[in-house]
Amino acid sequence: MKFISTNKNSNPVTFLEAMRKGLAPDGGLYMPEEIPVLPDSFWSSLKELSFNEIAFEMAKPYFGEELSDEKLNSVINDAFNFPVPITPVEGNNFVLELFHGPTLAFKDFGARFMARLFSEQARKDQQEVTILVATSGDTGSAVAHGFYKVDGVKVCLLFPKGKVSNLQEQQMATLGENVTALEVEGVFDDCQRLVKQAFIDDELNSKMQLSSANSINIARLLPQSFYYAYAVSVLQKKGIEMPVFSVPSGNFGNLTGGLLAMKMGMPAKHFLAATNVNDVVPEYLKGDQFQPRDSVQTISNAMDVGNPSNFVRIKYLFGDSDSAIRDQITGYSYTDEETRETIREVFEKFSYLLCPHTAIGYRASKEYQTERGMKIPTVTLATAHPVKFRDVIETEINQEIDVPDRLKVWLEKEKKSTTIGCDFEGFKEFLINRA
Repeated sequence: MKFISTNKNSNPVTFLEAMRKGLAPDGGLYMPEEIPVLPDSFWSSLKELSFNEIAFEMAKPYFGEELSDEKLNSVINDAFNFPVPITPVEGNNFVLELFHGPTLAFKDFGARFMARLFSEQARKDQQEVTILVATSGDTGSAVAHGFYKVDGVKVCLLFPKGKVSNLQEQQMATLGENVTALEVEGVFDDCQRLVKQAFIDDELNSKMQLSSANSINIARLLPQSFYYAYAVSVLQKKGIEMPVFSVPSGNFGNLTGGLLAMKMGMPAKHFLAATNVNDVVPEYLKGDQFQPRDSVQTISNAMDVGNPSNFVRIKYLFGDSDSAIRDQITGYSYTDEETRETIREVFEKFSYLLCPHTAIGYRASKEYQTERGMKIPTVTLATAHPVKFRDVIETEINQEIDVPDRLKVWLEKEKKSTTIGCDFEGFKEFLINRA
């Protein structure tokens, strides 16, 4: 299978080539030239398959002869070795808990899958790769841990100084070794801009092999389609066939993963794009023009994105048809106070804890059910363990959250990070000197 740029001015490449490049030479994002549609027999029998069996069947068409079935199975079994529970909270409202991986965030799915593929590729090519990652929170920690001490790979994480939670910062800025943490004096959009500029800078690319582990990388996107299908498989066992998925959305890679699964044939009734006040996509879905703007800081910091990169992929999946996108996706946005209120109410009524991001998705699912019918089954994607936002949550529930032992160790480690400005030339000089 070949992959093409959303800007349509770069040569087609294979999956692993697209993964290595991260961003296409014309500045676009890679997408499959054609979306593989799996047979109805696969989708109707999901309930008989494990998570890893579903992942294998969904991934296989994208690799062709690049990766043997044996190696693909090995990558999947090694990457996805943790549970993916789906919890009923209220009536037909379910929560898909994606935070049971090593760093307790959904980003573990993409980061661990990618790390194992990059390790395999570095072994074949015998060439060192530098992974550039812009992060507003959990992407950084997931990538840092996924790639930690991987031979042939260096990782450079860029995060906005003072705008991620303490635990997120400690998880990604205390490792050292092949992982470098850069605190950028700006917002997430500045971090993302620096990474994008690096990929299209000729001098920089002549001196080092660059790639990305952000959701702009196709290898991060693909595994984010697997758990949607797994959620459908669990619901099939309950006699539910066509759920609505509510997705907390920042850079929109997670939602794009679900839409990709749907285009592959997965049964899904509808999708909800749930954001905080950084609502450029919900406003577009209501009929406005897509108009990026500076992001605003909120308590759901991983969603503080004013120009979501993956929006171009959503446009690609729907053939640039605004009406088709709006028919399939409904947008919702909420303030910090509404987010806090949801955390508080769900805990008081059901003794269930939601992180600020998941709370926004849950509130959207409830609002959709109120508008369209309470019996409509909805699945909210839970993106991070509540303990990662204990400073916000404990205030609302008036009690402490126990910190798992595997997280306590990171809070005690010494931070190893460098502060840089927002200018690209300074960042470029840092990378060249480091190389």
